Amino acid sequence: MSSETKKIVWGQFGAAIDMLENAINACPDNIWGNRIDYYEFWYITFHTLFYLDLYLSDSDKGFTPPIPFTLDELDERGLLPDRIYSKQELLSYLVHGREKCRTRIVSLTDEQASKKCGFDWLDISNAEILLYNMRHVQHHAAQLNLMISRSAGSAPRWVKKTTTEL
Repeated sequence: MSSETKKIVWGQFGAAIDMLENAINACPDNIWGNRIDYYEFWYITFHTLFYLDLYLSDSDKGFTPPIPFTLDELDERGLLPDRIYSKQELLSYLVHGREKCRTRIVSLTDEQASKKCGFDWLDISNAEILLYNMRHVQHHAAQLNLMISRSAGSAPRWVKKTTTEL
């Protein structure tokens, strides 16, 4: 990928990550772990970060999320983690994902970009999985912002482009 294409992809992918971060930071405490009125704000956040991390890897083989997270998210039974992760834990995971994303984009060659991604359930290239992953992050960032807006009356604003350098 050309350096200009990499800047464009990072500018938008980074913006999606920034919007997720803004939602985490804006989430009122009464929503974060509220299992009655809201669908697991913290869990949607974790799920998003887990797949951000996974899909920035070469494949699921050998993938391990950072501690304290586990591979339980890949369990087909759809079980929630055994405890509610804190904002700080998930913000740390977000920092990990942002840097992994930036590094992946910087290092992606044309040859690598055109190869099939390493996930058996996705028949797409390494370049396309970046866009797929970005859409997944943005989808859940919007979902979280809707939850915040319904509770607090407003939500974080749209991020046009990340300010984090490539």
